[in-house]
Amino acid sequence: MTVEAVGAAAAVLREARRVVAFTGAGVSAESGVPTFRGAGGLWEGRPVEEIASPQGFFADPTKVWRFYEERRANLLRVNPNPAHRTLASWQRRFPSFMLITQNVDGLHQAAGSEAVKELHGSIWTIRCSNCERERVDRTVPLPELPPHCVECCGLERPGVVWFGEQLPGDVMEAAIEAVRACDVLLVVGTSAVVYPAAGLVEIAARSGATVIEANPEASALAHLASVALRGPAGELLPQVATLLPEA
Repeated sequence: MTVEAVGAAAAVLREARRVVAFTGAGVSAESGVPTFRGAGGLWEGRPVEEIASPQGFFADPTKVWRFYEERRANLLRVNPNPAHRTLASWQRRFPSFMLITQNVDGLHQAAGSEAVKELHGSIWTIRCSNCERERVDRTVPLPELPPHCVECCGLERPGVVWFGEQLPGDVMEAAIEAVRACDVLLVVGTSAVVYPAAGLVEIAARSGATVIEANPEASALAHLASVALRGPAGELLPQVATLLPEA
């Protein structure tokens, strides 16, 4: 079944001109990045939803920053996997290619992907909660916890979208426009249960795109997929790539 699905995915992609990849935590999990969902959804005995939230931050900003400092330190020890690298190579293979991710770890960019649409922000961006000045800082550990803005002395926060916050409007608008116009939507490593991001799959399907899902298990929107690649994306996407013509 896997061989047939790989062939079917390659056949669809060979005819595609406008391709969008939509990735989730499962891609990074193959590199060793915790997903913080299911059994792993606790940190120091507290639900991650309580920590990664505006309420959690203003109640105890130092504790929230310790959580993110641990994540940032962990990311320094992991590398992009073959799924990240395959998707990066596909930006040169198709006339139009966009990568949209729910991940905040920057592994797609580390693999060579450009102009990535980060729906949930970036863990390497630090934003002032007062004046909203943003900066990219990969220093681990940070010299001060919590950090403060050099412009207004306001409390700085991780530049990620927390539980209860809205996705960045410009990024979401660009993602919606892309999935409406694409020939193929690759849904890779996501459970497709977090909205409004998961709604991108529904928009693509309604707009006539062929949906290819690459995930070990069926996602909540697997019924919209014409091709299902069941297994690790880091194994299956390179197999699909070998059946495509050279870029």
